[in-house]
Amino acid sequence: MAADESELRELVAGNRWLTRALTVVRDSGLPDAWIGAGVLRDLVWGERYGHGFDPATVRDVDVVFFDPTRLTREDDDRATARLTAAWPQPPWEARNQAAVHTWYAAKFGGEPITPYRDVAEAVATWPEYATAVAVRLDSADRLEVCAPYGLADLLRGVWRRNPARVGVALSRRRLARHRPAQRWPGVTVIEPG
Repeated sequence: MAADESELRELVAGNRWLTRALTVVRDSGLPDAWIGAGVLRDLVWGERYGHGFDPATVRDVDVVFFDPTRLTREDDDRATARLTAAWPQPPWEARNQAAVHTWYAAKFGGEPITPYRDVAEAVATWPEYATAVAVRLDSADRLEVCAPYGLADLLRGVWRRNPARVGVALSRRRLARHRPAQRWPGVTVIEPG
């Protein structure tokens, strides 16, 4: 895992746009704040399996934080606005992982979920193993990595469903929407099932 973390650190450090985004998040004052999911996949797979990473194609910059005292969607909106005020360019989307249990079932269906205890527990439920990764800068500009399942799928270009929270039907919809084999030639897609 140390070698994988070193590889990821090198890729992130080599991208000024993502490094700036990480600095904005760190300096935002949001508690236990990380950037994760698709933007990391887009960076790694764009550089390794595609035509490079283009920040203009990023759909959203998923910023997760953990604050059990602020559990409303309005609090998420305020967190997103705080990031946008600091740097308007990225399509920020801040979500308090301490509040996911308050809206998850209404948005995605199914039974209510148990509140997460921390960011790592939330990251462990993200849709694919390759996107179940988050990073942040510490006060000394060192990159910290949260990867409950490791970094193998992200770094080796494997699209595989994480069954922790995502069923087969949702996984197939995500696969159709993201089209990983077309966007990143060389990525291996393991069909959900």
